[in-house]
Amino acid sequence: MNKILKSIMLVAGVLVSATSMVADYPAKNIRLVVPFGAGGGTDAVGRTLANSAKDILGQNIAVMNRTGGAGAVGMSYGAGQRADGYTLTVVTREIASLPQMGLMQHDATDFKLIRMVNLDPAVVLVVTDSPYNTINDLIKEAKANPGKVKFASTVAPNFYLMTLEKSQDIKLNAIPYNGSAEAIPAVLGNHTEVTMVTPGEAISQLRSGQLKALGVMSKERIQFIPDVPTLMEQGVDVVTGTWRGIGAPKDTPDEIIETLGKAFDTAMASEEFKAFMEKGAMTIHPLNAQEFTDFVAEDTKALGSLIN
Repeated sequence: MNKILKSIMLVAGVLVSATSMVADYPAKNIRLVVPFGAGGGTDAVGRTLANSAKDILGQNIAVMNRTGGAGAVGMSYGAGQRADGYTLTVVTREIASLPQMGLMQHDATDFKLIRMVNLDPAVVLVVTDSPYNTINDLIKEAKANPGKVKFASTVAPNFYLMTLEKSQDIKLNAIPYNGSAEAIPAVLGNHTEVTMVTPGEAISQLRSGQLKALGVMSKERIQFIPDVPTLMEQGVDVVTGTWRGIGAPKDTPDEIIETLGKAFDTAMASEEFKAFMEKGAMTIHPLNAQEFTDFVAEDTKALGSLIN
């Protein structure tokens, strides 16, 4: 009888403790794991969002960069932390691709996804004096000469390229570079003929006229390069890009997820965050927890069709 009573009291104590934790949240500083290096786009988005949200939550949000494995190290680390709302993680599209490639221990189901923050389409870029003026010019050449057109690939495998190749039954000569910082100069120097990056990564070269865009891989034109038609407008049914959001370990209480979600909604609507994103030509694309979860499941499926 005493054992039963002790068990009941233990369970009751755990429940009271959990209830208190949720009611008092947040009662201390929060960590935000960024799975890429300081100074990059993902780091900048994470830091600016954290700075915008800290006053809303009443606690500081400290950024922790844990790099490696194209984001796998940081996201796996974040997924394995205590589910108490005090360690959050910036999750990126790699959470949908790397596990399917056997390159990451955890996947999206190891997180409760809180909010999608931004969604940026890829844009197809060539030098200003390139003979290609539309996406169909490029496709025509690739069909006539498979593997001849040199593509500056920012990552391997490159899902932007793979999506276009599969859709149009073409093959480009993908040459690997370390991100857009190397791929864009390769195109500008005529070492390669084309690349695909997000608008923010090439906005200065586009505005200065060094590069021209053959098309943007989105459903609709985007505000930062409104004169650039989508691939869909040109008869090429390809939509792809990259995204970022915030997640917490999967057993985090729903009440904490809701508190965080509301805080990030307010932060994304702040003038500070909007100004930062506009300056960087990055699109704010807020999705709530369920919408974000559904979106990632669909993107995981779409990437699977390319990987498998």
